[in-house]
Amino acid sequence: MAGNARACSVGVLLLALVLLQPAVGAAANKEHQQMMADIRMLQEQAQLLQVQLAALAEALKTISTKMDEQSAASRKAFADQKLLVDAVSGELRVVREKVDDNNLRIGSVSQELEALRTAIPQGVPAGLPPGDPQAAGDPSAQPAQPAAPPLNPGVSPERLYNMAWADYAGGQYTLAIEGFETYIKTFPKSAQAGDAQHYIGETYYVQGKYREAVAAYDRVIADFPNTKMLPDTYYKRGQALYALGQVDRARESWEFVVKTYPNSDAGRLARQRLEQLQRKDGDGESSWQGAD
Repeated sequence: MAGNARACSVGVLLLALVLLQPAVGAAANKEHQQMMADIRMLQEQAQLLQVQLAALAEALKTISTKMDEQSAASRKAFADQKLLVDAVSGELRVVREKVDDNNLRIGSVSQELEALRTAIPQGVPAGLPPGDPQAAGDPSAQPAQPAAPPLNPGVSPERLYNMAWADYAGGQYTLAIEGFETYIKTFPKSAQAGDAQHYIGETYYVQGKYREAVAAYDRVIADFPNTKMLPDTYYKRGQALYALGQVDRARESWEFVVKTYPNSDAGRLARQRLEQLQRKDGDGESSWQGAD
């Protein structure tokens, strides 16, 4: 009996195992399928991350390239600016050196001119003996050409002219007029005699002595009709006349320049002045003053 009972128990156990086996296999298969689905999802996410990483890498590469280009452009711009600054500094240094050199030359020429003045006695004009009443008489009388005062043999026309010009450039107007007048008396036939007379007018003009300037310019026109300064003389004569309120005479002077020397700088300036007058016609008296 006991043996039969054990055999029966074993049989029941085997039957239970046989019945449970399909259920266990189904559970294992379901778990396997879930794991495979998870793996595929992870693979897809990994692929997506790889695509994103590749895009980021490309973007970083582009940004790096642009930064390199901008850095190179900045370095080039800085280098160009430095070259420009160096060039401007060099030019400024050259200009300063030239200014210093000109100042030294003006100072030297002024000293030479002062020494020259002490060596040139004031002569009496020929044709006007001392005490001749003509000196203070009829202003329309034309005295003879003044005799040239004694001059040091070593003084050239160019040096004498440059000395007077140095006084003019340095604002020593009284000395400049004396120097130019001495030059004209000493070298009346020189090619620069007309220039000297013109700058006598310029010297008066910059001081606001417009009547004296007009007289000096008139002498250029009368005594030195072939000087190269004649266009400028007519133009500045018009400027001085306008400053004196003599508009019609100023207009005539400018019109002469425009007609006779149309392509000169003085001709172009005179044309501008005439255009200004034309625009101001009918507006009453103008307060405009001539400019250099």
